[in-house]
Amino acid sequence: MTMNKKELKEFMSFKNKGRIIQPLRVFIPDDQTIVGVYQGTLSKYDILIKYRQRDKNGKWSRIRTPKHIHWAVDLLIKMHTDKSKIKKFLDFLIEIWNQTSPIKNEKEREKILDIKTLLETHRDKIQEYKDISNFGEYRIEFLILLAKLLMIQEKTNMADAFMFRKLLEALRRGEDIFSIVSIASHTGR
Repeated sequence: MTMNKKELKEFMSFKNKGRIIQPLRVFIPDDQTIVGVYQGTLSKYDILIKYRQRDKNGKWSRIRTPKHIHWAVDLLIKMHTDKSKIKKFLDFLIEIWNQTSPIKNEKEREKILDIKTLLETHRDKIQEYKDISNFGEYRIEFLILLAKLLMIQEKTNMADAFMFRKLLEALRRGEDIFSIVSIASHTGR
């Protein structure tokens, strides 16, 4: 994709109640997705995450809001191709969860919403898990970026949050589909 920063910002802008909402940051984790991070409404440093995905014909989707259920289903699909690798990947995500801190000030937000912090620091893991991108809907870069952003979002709005971790652990344990979907579709937003 060849858009400059301004064009990307416009491409990822959307209308809400007649106002144009522009992203704070735009990330292109892979050639199939574009992720926008916006100022949320739940707290001063709340973030809202949206993305566009390329379809089979190469066209970009409308701007979408990712839900936990989306990537959980994707991981369940991937799990059927290489269960032990996906469990290791989930261990990696649980480790990230344990290291994630909420955004408490503007300086932290600037640092956390940097592509190096969000994705580049995990190039070795991206390579290690690259082949699971061949199955399911999402590529590994998008999954890692989305997971980190969702963790930051959840912890920023409730420092003692646990739903994301609970979902990761349920997937890791291989719980039944009802339990996983129940956790992933929790409507707290």
